Amino acid sequence: RGNAMDPPLTLTVANCYIFFFEQDIIKQINNGDRLYLRYIDDIFITINWPTQHLLKEIYRWNKFDSSIKLEAQVGYSTNFLDLYIENKNDELFTEVYHKPSYESYYLPFNSVYSTHIKKNILFGMLIRTIKYCSIFEAYLNELEKLRMIFLLNKYPGEFIEKQFSYVFQKYNINQPLSTKNYNTL
Repeated sequence: RGNAMDPPLTLTVANCYIFFFEQDIIKQINNGDRLYLRYIDDIFITINWPTQHLLKEIYRWNKFDSSIKLEAQVGYSTNFLDLYIENKNDELFTEVYHKPSYESYYLPFNSVYSTHIKKNILFGMLIRTIKYCSIFEAYLNELEKLRMIFLLNKYPGEFIEKQFSYVFQKYNINQPLSTKNYNTL
């Protein structure tokens, strides 16, 4: 309790502690259609329980340890880390989620860091965009945001486009993406 997150062992101990904490929850939700994800101290559960039952169980789970507080977010949309998830007419819609505190500052192009690091940032951001955006329109929207962000961070337009092309080449995407072929990725 109350350790700083800086010491190397702290994160490992916290992960072990949460692992044991979550076992009762996992056993309970394992019966039925459900999804359970955890990243460090963020937990994401989808389950088909009546709302009152879910709230009652969360109240009970919160009694396991006074320093851990779980909260329910019941509805058709939510976000988990940097992923926005929504049930739109029984279709799963996903896209990149930017927290309200998000700042579009990345490593400036004119920094002293090696070019391969700058290429990798663009590469990773585009891969995330392709993986997270479930429909072509969301992909296009996020792609334009990426272009603007990197232009604002002094990345030349040609450099940006070259990195985007490299991603498509690496994953054998030989034709331009469109509404018709986006879902085949």
